[in-house]
Amino acid sequence: MTKVFLDAKALSDLAIEGLLEKKGKNIVRLDLRDTEGAVTDFFVICTGTSDRHVEALSESVVKVIKEKAEERPLSIEGKESGEWVLTDYFNVVVHIFQEEKRNFYRLEDLWGDSEREEIPESFAA
Repeated sequence: MTKVFLDAKALSDLAIEGLLEKKGKNIVRLDLRDTEGAVTDFFVICTGTSDRHVEALSESVVKVIKEKAEERPLSIEGKESGEWVLTDYFNVVVHIFQEEKRNFYRLEDLWGDSEREEIPESFAA
């Protein structure tokens, strides 16, 4: 099988696909490419309803991206607690929160000068 190289936007589409497969809530994509001080191209942010749901969402993202793009994350952090899992693909970082943690950290507000896209449940890349 030939490895498929995807740009950051296409990789973020796959992350969103993985989140939607496990019914992630309130999915938002932040385009940070033109944002001063950004350390990545895209944030994909999602809410899970429990620690198990957060874990399932994270696993789904990794599975979809591995199957469709043969990419593995550089790191995955936070799986132990299940309150906030960060999956880092270098140019795309996926943040999966339980609602309380998402409301506390408010990443969308911290990066409020970036382009924001709310992902509908019927999203198709």
